[in-house]
Amino acid sequence: MDETDESSGPVDPWTGPTVGELGELVVLDRVTSRLPTGSPLVGPGDDCAVVAAPDGRFVVTTDLMVHGPDFRWAWSSPEDVGWKAAATNLSDVAAMGAVPSGLVVALAAPQDTPVAVLEGIADGFRLAVAALVPGCGVVGGDLSTSSAFTVAVTAFGDLEGRSPVLRSGARVGDVLAVSGELGAAARGLGRLFRDGVDAHGEPSTAAVRASGLDTDPDVARQRRPVPPIADGPAAGVAGATAMLDLSDGLAIDAGRLARASGVTLELDAGAGAGVVLDEIALHGGEDHGLLATFPADVELPGGFRRVGVVVPRGDADLVRAGEPVPTTGWDPYADWDGVAG
Repeated sequence: MDETDESSGPVDPWTGPTVGELGELVVLDRVTSRLPTGSPLVGPGDDCAVVAAPDGRFVVTTDLMVHGPDFRWAWSSPEDVGWKAAATNLSDVAAMGAVPSGLVVALAAPQDTPVAVLEGIADGFRLAVAALVPGCGVVGGDLSTSSAFTVAVTAFGDLEGRSPVLRSGARVGDVLAVSGELGAAARGLGRLFRDGVDAHGEPSTAAVRASGLDTDPDVARQRRPVPPIADGPAAGVAGATAMLDLSDGLAIDAGRLARASGVTLELDAGAGAGVVLDEIALHGGEDHGLLATFPADVELPGGFRRVGVVVPRGDADLVRAGEPVPTTGWDPYADWDGVAG
């Protein structure tokens, strides 16, 4: 998953000068030179960037990734971490029906972190933006030091004259639909916890390589999610009544949408077209697909597939075949095992 140098093979980012040895100005220059800048009115270099908001409004979101609860160095390359940090924020912008227009990135790294690690994270941002939202860019940020490696991202988006798609707009009779994968990232994480550990149960890069997890497609989705960014604005154009990013699992996020809208969501009894709603699809997280509701007479846009319908508010947020579905999923306060790795 790391960058390679054709003349010498894989490059190890954990070697070379550290951030403490080079200092902020040199590190900042080496990192920013690798980032995509997009087309801001004023980019990195001043106290603030200036980003266009063509219709006078913009959406904004922020998210943290912390070494330990959110990623393990033994399981992810710096490029993976940068990609994932970009993708998770871009997905939130898309979930409002907006087109991502810029990112601001802050990194806090221990003093002994090699600069190549920060450069790798920057490369991950560049690769993710190029793959998911060509033309978007990193318009600013900050560097600091911390005992826990932390990536903080703020993302901005352009509504292009449309109203934002909120969680609170679902109406009785609307169709419930999903776009993107369900369960792949959680399956990948499960395999990492099972096979990517040493004899003591500690996360291990050697174990990942020995067990072939570097080529596992579900592990790849855990490391580098591919949210359906274009389907967010497409849903807004099509008249989606409510939408949110599936970051913590379909069931827990469906519960959030149901409570915000004052309705109950009823899953179809059978699997929809191309959708398998098994336990890991319902309760696994980090796929970063989209869950949305649409008027019944609307043709579902993009990659959206029907999975249910909106019904009057009952005793449960989410039901299937008349039975409540637990609205549980990823919770960093409850689910982190305390290991950094």
